[in-house]
Amino acid sequence: MTQRFYVHPDNPQLRLIRQAAQMLRDGAVIAYPTDSSYALGCHLGDADALRRLRQLRGVDDKHHLTLVCADLSELGKYARVDNSAFRLLKMATPGPYTFILEGTREVPKRLLHPKRATLGLRVPDHPVVQALLTELGEPILSATLIPPDEEVALNDPEAIAERMPPSLGLILDAGQSPEQATTVIDLTGDSPEVLRVGNGPLVRIGLG
Repeated sequence: MTQRFYVHPDNPQLRLIRQAAQMLRDGAVIAYPTDSSYALGCHLGDADALRRLRQLRGVDDKHHLTLVCADLSELGKYARVDNSAFRLLKMATPGPYTFILEGTREVPKRLLHPKRATLGLRVPDHPVVQALLTELGEPILSATLIPPDEEVALNDPEAIAERMPPSLGLILDAGQSPEQATTVIDLTGDSPEVLRVGNGPLVRIGLG
């Protein structure tokens, strides 16, 4: 049965954040708020949790997963980024953007796109997920919370509770979040390619 923690959106209770972080370490898939809809997340080292996350999202291994990070300090561990891409990342983070980047050799192959060896990276601007990342001490492997065979991301914990199965371990409920998913930008080519326009304005990062 899915648990539900009610957390303050601006000052989340540390006790509940610690419990949520431990659930991630123990293999739970959770739903958590961001600055653009809710997301599904699991521990990046847990292959079984990754399988359940993909089932909940209704995607296969060709769908880009995202490493949700507290900041850019660990960027070099997970992705290859040139100077121009790094400048763009600095402008956009924290914020509602997901960047597709080339993974490093340190990233397990199961986390990468099978043909392109790429992954998503995101630094959200939301107190709850920032507190969770600080407590966890590492990125959360994530995907936008869009139910299988649907196109719209869920931003309301009530809808998540009604529509997601019991294999979802936890809803970290901080109330409604913005309705749109992130803006997705591919930085693996010669110039940035916008793959999806979402909550992140392109003008903020010089692409609008």
